[in-house]
Amino acid sequence: MGAALGGASTFMVVMTIPLTLPVILLLVVVAQALFAAALLLAAPANRLPNRLLALLLLAVALWELDALGRVGELYQQNPDLYFSPIYYSLAFGPLLWWYVRALTNDGFRWRWRAEAWHLLPVALQGGLYWWLRFQSYPTRAWFWETVHQPFTYRVEFIGTWVSLVMYLGLSLRLLRRYAQWLPNNFSELSALRLRWLRVVLWLVAAVCGQWLVEVVLREGFGRYYAYDYSTWLLGGALLLLGAGGLRQADMQAVHFSEGEVADDAQEVPLMAAASKEESTLESTSESTSEPALESTPEPTPTVARTFDPAALAQVQRALETERLFLNPTLTLAELAAHTGLAPRLISSTINAGYGQPFADVVNGLRVAEVQRLLADPDTLARLSLLGIALESGFNSKTTFNRVFKEATGVAPSEWGRASQ
Repeated sequence: MGAALGGASTFMVVMTIPLTLPVILLLVVVAQALFAAALLLAAPANRLPNRLLALLLLAVALWELDALGRVGELYQQNPDLYFSPIYYSLAFGPLLWWYVRALTNDGFRWRWRAEAWHLLPVALQGGLYWWLRFQSYPTRAWFWETVHQPFTYRVEFIGTWVSLVMYLGLSLRLLRRYAQWLPNNFSELSALRLRWLRVVLWLVAAVCGQWLVEVVLREGFGRYYAYDYSTWLLGGALLLLGAGGLRQADMQAVHFSEGEVADDAQEVPLMAAASKEESTLESTSESTSEPALESTPEPTPTVARTFDPAALAQVQRALETERLFLNPTLTLAELAAHTGLAPRLISSTINAGYGQPFADVVNGLRVAEVQRLLADPDTLARLSLLGIALESGFNSKTTFNRVFKEATGVAPSEWGRASQ
């Protein structure tokens, strides 16, 4: 809470708020947080993630209200307002983590038995403030002076920082693994990468750095509210998070599980090693009359299990002969449904057989199709460059330009001129 309680409880009909820069900033943060939370609750897409994000913004708005009462001198004008904002700051971390989990996995559901323990500190914190809110002013004044300022406030301030740092680390780790998983399951990644979310989370990490400075100054040097910038910075960072959440495309098709990445991370290097061994074996066999089979290590059971030539042929037929790559939103799940193969088998087979993840393989076929159409005079007379891209399986100009240049080293327009 703010400065020490003092004076008698006095009801004031009119209170004035000085329009200083800190007050204006806090008013903007609180108003925008409430507005963004309302929009998130009404958004039709990403319903569960957006509701979790709305709760996070509301919890932050309550945290900011206490700062507003302090810097706006509201507590000094009416001490009875102390302990009015009900704090739920220990929910910042869990809500952030649940938001990332729900956004990257449309199948995520909040299960009471598995998740409720994360809210135990929040329940204790909120319960304390609700109890205080209904106590007499002398009781609240006594609690502030003898309990809250010397003890529970420190637990709350430092505990909120520790909780946020811990859950922020879990969220960043989840996003890193999600980024590894995504190219193996989707061909169109532009709306699903969540790069904006990683940037905002790193901004929150920077705020936590400032927060640590405040903790050190308060606990080590007795500098109460010295360099107190974390309140504004955290509010600003989470407003960016709210804006990003409102702009985020529908993630309904995404069902990410961290366990899948752990398994794939073990399989892909093994399959790459197996491919390298096979190449070494072929070159050795060509240069010598003696076969080199005895000196070549046996493939590991994982490689033998995941690299199936028959499965690779089936995948190649679906992608290249039946031209499934022309589906602009082709996913691994759709390819699995088409071939009848398990998604995990298809993913490992593509990585082993093509030496690339699913997205790169599909986009490579699309680039090859664009190149073929650019070399056809009849197609050039009928379609624009963007029309050719759309007919080849790309669904946006931005994605087409980026993928084509990554694959060929030149822009699509330059390739088109060169091919004419």
